[in-house]
Amino acid sequence: MNEHKIVALVPMRHHSQRVPNKNFRDLAGKPLFHYIIDTLLECPEIERVVVNTDSQPIQEDLAKNYKNVTVLVRPPELCADTVSMNEILLYDTEHVKSELYLQTHSTNPMLKSATISKAINEFMGRMDEYDSLFSVTRVQTRFWDRFTRPINHDPEVLIQTQDLPPIYEENSCIYIFTAENLRKRGTRIGWKPLMFETPVDEALDIDEEIDFLIADLLMRNRKKS
Repeated sequence: MNEHKIVALVPMRHHSQRVPNKNFRDLAGKPLFHYIIDTLLECPEIERVVVNTDSQPIQEDLAKNYKNVTVLVRPPELCADTVSMNEILLYDTEHVKSELYLQTHSTNPMLKSATISKAINEFMGRMDEYDSLFSVTRVQTRFWDRFTRPINHDPEVLIQTQDLPPIYEENSCIYIFTAENLRKRGTRIGWKPLMFETPVDEALDIDEEIDFLIADLLMRNRKKS
């Protein structure tokens, strides 16, 4: 048994602006949201998986195929596109109590259970130093700002990109936090967050149609191996 109880939170809206019906659309043979649910259920550190959704098809699918997953029906006041994720997480943490929360998305189908477990264990081993965790992707390429100023390189000293100082992109795959810090800070990333680097091939987030097509291809390839 873990030292701390951990609940996984997965928000899923029925409506999707850029990729219609993406949460329950078929990806490499099964609904997109099944991948992250299956992945979370494989993590021994996670005691409970909670889905917050306003989608009737997702609710019906979960009731049929995932009876051990808790469903929170999203109230109408939290369904608008303008509602922030922090408001939804505040609602979730008020209705499902836990010492720690891990939040991820249905749009991260490539994420592996071993990576999630590693993030949990790394954070729990360093809770005396950090109050939260968020996942990142390391990027080493030449960046410029909108004023054509170099950000992480000297144009007059052309070095190999692998030798550039890395910049880390928040990839929305994993967040770990406490309800107390969420309420006080107003966001899932606390005052002293730990950055957790995830493998590039697991960090794909489906935001556009091309992302869905890439994820489908990668998942089919993964299933063959």
